[in-house]
Amino acid sequence: MEIGILILGIAAGVMSGLFGIGGGIIMVPSLIAIFGMEMLNANATSLAAMLLPVGILGVITFYKAGYINFRNALWISAGLLLGSYFGAELAVSVDVKVLSKLYAVFLLYIAVGYLEIPKLLRGKKHSNIESPVNGENIHYPFWQFICLGIFAGVIAGLFGKGGGLVIVPMLIKFFKYDAKAASATSLAALQLPVGLPSVIVYAHSGYLNWLYAGLMALGIVFGVFFGTKLAIKLPTNTFKKVYAFFLLGVAVYMVYKYI
Repeated sequence: MEIGILILGIAAGVMSGLFGIGGGIIMVPSLIAIFGMEMLNANATSLAAMLLPVGILGVITFYKAGYINFRNALWISAGLLLGSYFGAELAVSVDVKVLSKLYAVFLLYIAVGYLEIPKLLRGKKHSNIESPVNGENIHYPFWQFICLGIFAGVIAGLFGKGGGLVIVPMLIKFFKYDAKAASATSLAALQLPVGLPSVIVYAHSGYLNWLYAGLMALGIVFGVFFGTKLAIKLPTNTFKKVYAFFLLGVAVYMVYKYI
């Protein structure tokens, strides 16, 4: 079982580097489906695995390619630290079936946005104009990035994710980031131990397995490096479509698991 957990960490690391997420989007459903964990135990183990800067190799790769805005990433991290506590407190007090359905709806919403289904239904042609590559062309007040971090932190604590599922699409939609720059900045924001308040809450409630968290963290370190290499090579539109179909698959699974 320990080998399987390590392999899961590597897979989560690849997805983390590819899409700028914390890896929980892979770890939580897999821990539930493959290893038989309950959702809150999976949430806790996933968040603990991401406490250390396991994605640092990916951040370095993105930075060398010119995609990271560290100033904005730090403001987002500050918000994540605050929001994650409230998300975890909410998670341990909500029925797991309700929690899973909320999660599935959230994933479907993000996936629909990435596939640009509303535009297709309205008959609008897709625009090939890309946003600023690193977010520097447009300046936003720091408190907006903090608010983004708080919201992402609540989602992270609630669903056991690093917050990247919120950060990446919102940087694209509201802060005019290019998809790759959004993923890079999100990954950088998640390298600080922003999920620590959530982990403390889950551990205090008896949901945490430190051994599994450590093995997954080790796998993530190696997986992230390869994920970021792949992300940089993918065309932006392909990048977004791959992510969208991935989210759709996870959402369908979560509905099936807890229907």
